[in-house]
Amino acid sequence: MNNKERLARSLPGIPVLLVLLAATLAYVVLVVLYIAEVLVPAGDNVDLWTLAQIGLLVLLGVAIGIGYGGLTPVNPNEARAVVLFGNYNGTLRSQGFHWVNPFTRRPRISVRVRNFETSKLKVNDHDGNPIEIAAVVVWKVTDTAEALFEVDDYENFVSVQAESALRNLATSHPYDTHREDEIALRANQAEVADQLRTHIQDRLETAGVHVIEARISHLAYAAEIANAMLRRQQAKAVIAARTLIVEGAVGMVEMALAQLSAKNVVTLDEERKAQMVSNLLVVLCSEHETQPVVNTGTLYS
Repeated sequence: MNNKERLARSLPGIPVLLVLLAATLAYVVLVVLYIAEVLVPAGDNVDLWTLAQIGLLVLLGVAIGIGYGGLTPVNPNEARAVVLFGNYNGTLRSQGFHWVNPFTRRPRISVRVRNFETSKLKVNDHDGNPIEIAAVVVWKVTDTAEALFEVDDYENFVSVQAESALRNLATSHPYDTHREDEIALRANQAEVADQLRTHIQDRLETAGVHVIEARISHLAYAAEIANAMLRRQQAKAVIAARTLIVEGAVGMVEMALAQLSAKNVVTLDEERKAQMVSNLLVVLCSEHETQPVVNTGTLYS
C-alpha cells in the first residue's frame, strides 16, 4: 500500500513548554520539601512506604523529562514526518513550535526547491555518434511520505533516475538535424528540455518529487570525433552559403536580362547572352573582387 502524505496531529509547543516548565519547578520544590521533611528526619530508618514515595517521585521526574522530548520545531520550508513504532502518523508542515507524542520518531525533510547537475555522460546519439551530455534538474519534494517511505534514499534516487532519463533521451535524438521535421539535441533545445522534464517526472512519480525544470547544460561531440564533426559542420555551412549565393546570383541575372529586354536597351543574341550571364555569375559569386577587362573590339574579335 502506497504511503500518501497527511497532516499529523499536534499541540501548540509554547503552551506545552510553559506547562512543562511549571511542572519542573513544582517537581523541584516537591523534591526539596520531601527531602527536608521526610528523608532527613528518617535517616537510616527508611520503610517501604518511604521507598514507594521515592519511586513515585523518580517516575514523575522521568515523565516530565519525557514530555520535553515531544517538543518539535518546524523551520520554514521544512517538514517533519511523525512515525510511531513503525506506523506513519502524518507530517508536520506548518512552521513553528509543536508538541507531539514524545515516543515518535520525527525525521526532517526539506521541501525547498533544489537543483543539481548530472555528471557528463558519454553516450551514442540516434545516429550512433558518441557525444557528451549533461543536464541541470530543478526539483522539490511534494509528498514527504512517498519520499521517505517509497524509496530508500530519495536524493540519490532523483540523481540516478535523472541520469537514466538523460541517457535515454540522448539515444532517441540525433545531435544535429537532417530533416526539418526531426528533433535534434542541438537545434531544438526547448523541445528537448520539455521531453527531458517529462521523462524524469515519469520516473519520479512514486517518490513524491515534482520536477520543475530540466535542461541540457553541456552538449558536445566526444573527443575522438570532435574534429571530424567540426569539419563536417563547416562544410555544411559553406555549402549552404554557396547555395544561397548562387540562388541570389541567378535571380539577379534573370532580372537584368529581363529588364534589358523589356526596355530595349540592347539586343543580344544567344552567344552574347551566355557571355553576359557568365560574366555576371563570376562577379556575383566570386569571393574576391573582380578585375574589369575593357574590350575595345567586338565580342568576336
